[in-house]
Amino acid sequence: MTPHPFLSRRQCLTQSALGFGALALGGMVAAEETEKPDGRPHFQPKAKRVIWLFMRGGVSHMESFDPKPALNQYAGKSIRDTPHANVFDADNFKDLRVVVVDDANGKDRKTIFPLQTGFKKYGESGIEISDWFPHIGSCADDIAFIRSMWTTDNNHGAQVQFHSGRHMLDPRVPTLGAWINYGLGSLSDDLPQFINIGPRFFDKRDGHYLGPAYDAVNLKIDPQRPLAYAAPHGGLDAEQQRRNLDFTNQLNRLAIEQFPGDPALEARIKSYELAFRMQTAVPEVLDFQQESQEIRTLYGLDQPETRTFGQQLLAARRFSERGVRFIQIMHGDGAAGAWDNHSGLRKGHARLSQQVDLPTAGLLQDLKQRGLLEDTLVVFATEFGRTPGSQGADGRDHHPFGFSVWMAGGGLKGGIVHGATDELGFHAVENPHYVTDVHATINHLLGIDPRRLEVPGYKRLDKDFGHIMHDIIA
Repeated sequence: MTPHPFLSRRQCLTQSALGFGALALGGMVAAEETEKPDGRPHFQPKAKRVIWLFMRGGVSHMESFDPKPALNQYAGKSIRDTPHANVFDADNFKDLRVVVVDDANGKDRKTIFPLQTGFKKYGESGIEISDWFPHIGSCADDIAFIRSMWTTDNNHGAQVQFHSGRHMLDPRVPTLGAWINYGLGSLSDDLPQFINIGPRFFDKRDGHYLGPAYDAVNLKIDPQRPLAYAAPHGGLDAEQQRRNLDFTNQLNRLAIEQFPGDPALEARIKSYELAFRMQTAVPEVLDFQQESQEIRTLYGLDQPETRTFGQQLLAARRFSERGVRFIQIMHGDGAAGAWDNHSGLRKGHARLSQQVDLPTAGLLQDLKQRGLLEDTLVVFATEFGRTPGSQGADGRDHHPFGFSVWMAGGGLKGGIVHGATDELGFHAVENPHYVTDVHATINHLLGIDPRRLEVPGYKRLDKDFGHIMHDIIA
């Protein structure tokens, strides 16, 4: 491996036959720009890892985890003609950065749209859940449902807001996954700390001012090619690649001897080593043939409707038990996300819920039977809900004023409902929670005090830290 005399050392390493220069150099840049915490929790954690399931597009809370039978009672009426006409009062929107169209100008004469599916009570807790999610319903006693979420973006930039706490129009800041990656030490020497599976559109980065090393590593569920750098360049075998890596590390070691006070050099070596090990470790995780037929059926791998999401969730379980801290799975393709059903909500939500319901329940059951749910947080979220009024003939519009998410495992209570929206599902009226309250609760369960992770030169707002939802913690 003879470097060209006119190439810089960095160019030489990037273009070497190792095949993973971009990842390693991302770690180098981050190490040079930030001083990483010591990787230890600030206090005793209840959870070790997070599996984050995000439904892109905006799941209707009324047709999922917050059924509202009053929609059937008032169906066909204008909201102004119900006892809830005051939902349009200005005071209801004073803290929200959205445009509210008043009924008086004729642009908001939307009528109440009835529920598009039924619902029933599940488990000993008797929690009401939509008929589109019967398998998740069967796990209701293990889940904490939060029915009082709100946000301030009424467009799909709310996906960025849910992950970072900042409005799409604000300067970009690190996401929750990046902060956890930054704050806690790795549980695995062979796998990344933070993984993303599935489509992203509005913001494909996580680390931002923390640096690219704290971005998620994007994976595909393909054992042959899960990573862009999963195979060495130039047809090198493992032994040749190992020799190249050892030579690169020798160069770095020489630099350490020359500049012993440079902490970034050790980080460079670790970045290359991790990328090398991932080339073997990641495909092994994605080899589902190691799982029994019973487990593959539990996740829906034997059904075409559930196979793709089921493979992603089975991968999430396999990654989590091998030490990956934060596994982020995005469901719903397209720029806005497939759940964005402005029309055809019944057909769209029925199809999409069929894709995710059985595999999600399978994940919870599998984690529980393995004893992993005790220290694994599973989050099921979306950027906002849908309107109680109709859009067009058979859809619902974006709705940031009240919606639902749920969490399970990792030190949380199960079989509870926290917070509430009003009778129509319009406003969060009981224990309202801005999206960073989810972040605060997860950080707390992981033993992180986010105020101790601040980076000099970058100011976080109070709302960025959120408030812990103590009522849902066991």
